[in-house]
Amino acid sequence: MSRPTSDAQPDVQTFEAHATDADLDELRARLAAARLPEAETVHRAAPGPRRWDQGVPLADLVEVVNYWRTGYDWRSFEERLDRIGQFRTTIDDLGIHFLHRRSARADATPLILTHGWPGSIAEFVDVVDELADPKSADAPAFHVVVPSLPGFGYSDKPATTGWGTEKIAAAWVELMERLGYSRFAAHGGDWGGNITTVLGGRFPAHVLGIHTLFAEAPPGLTTDGLTAAERKWTEETRDFWSHRAAYAKQQATRPQTIGYSLVDSPVGLLAWILDKFAEWSDTEDSPFETISMDRVLDDVTLYWLTRTGASAARIYYESHNSLDPELRVDVPSAITMYPRDIERSPRPWAQERYRQIVRWRSPEVGGHFPSLEVPGYFVKDLQEGLAAVLAADR
Repeated sequence: MSRPTSDAQPDVQTFEAHATDADLDELRARLAAARLPEAETVHRAAPGPRRWDQGVPLADLVEVVNYWRTGYDWRSFEERLDRIGQFRTTIDDLGIHFLHRRSARADATPLILTHGWPGSIAEFVDVVDELADPKSADAPAFHVVVPSLPGFGYSDKPATTGWGTEKIAAAWVELMERLGYSRFAAHGGDWGGNITTVLGGRFPAHVLGIHTLFAEAPPGLTTDGLTAAERKWTEETRDFWSHRAAYAKQQATRPQTIGYSLVDSPVGLLAWILDKFAEWSDTEDSPFETISMDRVLDDVTLYWLTRTGASAARIYYESHNSLDPELRVDVPSAITMYPRDIERSPRPWAQERYRQIVRWRSPEVGGHFPSLEVPGYFVKDLQEGLAAVLAADR
């Protein structure tokens, strides 16, 4: 539910997430009645990534489904969102949901964190407090804003085409201005990294600088002069898009078709998302080696209750391969390339687009979801990266 509040701008309403008991009962009933296929035909002993050669192993899925039905507590996640602070506002006729946690520090900097797919605001609930009010007085503090992408979570579902990354970035500038933040820093990974790049490139008057896990280089660059390790990065990225990106091609070309399954079947939705948490995390086998089952289910349940499986998939239809080849980012940029992320750009390539890289890091651990996999490192890296960005902006 939304309602105006004296603490917000006139066109911003507070929001409370609250699923009905009937919705939760229906979810459990659907899980209990699920029709499952036979086991995969690549029987391998755990642990080992080859167990996942045909997708989510049946035994793993059954374990998660059983916990989702009998042990998982959605209400605790709702309460955590409410404690952070939830709001909605309308931009270009579309309702946008966001978390907003103001820092107690007088020197705090506004910061917008943008998630991707198959993530959500659930990626950031464990790190917002430390970013807003860090335990160390030497660490920078931030007024943290975490929007739900159009078609994701409690944001509205676009009814027409056009909500690609360029329009989303412009909407984020409007959102931040509406909150009183005319200049701000930005962070993102996956689609959030793409949008953060657009923010830095298109809106330098508003963006102090960026921290991104996504550094897509302009097309057509040569591998001449790259180190052996950097060449390996480019080969692994090319291999990903050639052999492991069927999900992206499906969602970019036929999001409505896969959307029926994602909105109608909680088990289908779980398998579609869990597959990516497994493949894209820095683990030997299961994503639950580093990410709690509750956090994954927070994310999946948010998709389920808001019926956003189809609408979220459409960001691929709107924006796949759409980053402007000529776009350059001149604001200070901090870039972190985690070792098990799905797309990594060598620094010589990245700096062809990001013209003022003030900090570059290649950690030894971490994958596509570092805020969930290595939250302690993620926060420290983000704090240090943005500190370098803010120092360069002065």
